[in-house]
Amino acid sequence: MPHFYEQIRDELQREPGFVLGIISGVKGSSPQKLGAKALFFPGDRIVGTLGGGCLEAEIRLRARRALATREPATFEMTLDHDFGWDDGLICGGTVSGLILPKAAEAAEIWRVLASRDQPRTWGVRKNFSIGWVEDAGVHASACSEDWLYQETVLPPTNLWIAGSGHIAQAVAPLAQTLDFNVTIFDDRPELANFEYFPKTTHLRVGHWGELLAMPLPPQPTMGLIVTRGHQHDANVLAEWIHNPFQFLGMIGSRRKSRIIREGFIKRKVATVEQLDKLASPVGLDINAATVPEIAVSILAQYIQKRAEYSNSASSKKA
Repeated sequence: MPHFYEQIRDELQREPGFVLGIISGVKGSSPQKLGAKALFFPGDRIVGTLGGGCLEAEIRLRARRALATREPATFEMTLDHDFGWDDGLICGGTVSGLILPKAAEAAEIWRVLASRDQPRTWGVRKNFSIGWVEDAGVHASACSEDWLYQETVLPPTNLWIAGSGHIAQAVAPLAQTLDFNVTIFDDRPELANFEYFPKTTHLRVGHWGELLAMPLPPQPTMGLIVTRGHQHDANVLAEWIHNPFQFLGMIGSRRKSRIIREGFIKRKVATVEQLDKLASPVGLDINAATVPEIAVSILAQYIQKRAEYSNSASSKKA
């Protein structure tokens, strides 16, 4: 599924007459989080979502007016019994946001954000114009009073997967729908090919010695070790444990992980501190049994870790 900024870029070519709705503030419980976005078109077509139900229906009504008047607006709604009882939307929180009928005028900004080749921070000023926060010449926090909304867009997180068997084949397509940039490493061309992986997957096929010598890209990268056997997993781990992965996981039982860990420490392949950062068995404990379920458990953990990194990066920037 294309990222939202890719969708904006594509819609600019097809039907640029849209209203951009943004959730710019949330207090308490709500059906959507800060930063949720949707494009509203004539004829009631919607791209993205602001939470569905009566909340989205109300914003859609306001977007219709904005399409007619071309006037931007803010909104604030309390999701209580009076507002959302009929739709079951009684979260109790307060949601505020922006309705921007002239968002298409920032076409160049959307095109840059769609590429996501580097971190960029954009925002909506108090006059409802859209611009780069970096252009203000100061950190976002230093000029927050000048902005109604700010957002830092990061490049997609890379996911390096060692192995091209059943688990990798289940993880890779799902990971790409979840906005990971996936690369498969294996020495088996009969498996590491586009018969088993989406065309958008990067394939690195060759001798393991060459594959494991590849340096990490500058963008944040996570690693997943799911090769065809314990020894291959250990060989990959012996190299990848020294790389600055944002997060590194390896499939296997607790017994397997303990044996590899003890062997690495004994042979001084890796330090205790390095091994403590390894997630093995990888994946959240959801009692997964089938290959698709295992893939879901793995990616749930990677989504969790990616969010932790993003939140940490945003707080440091502020």
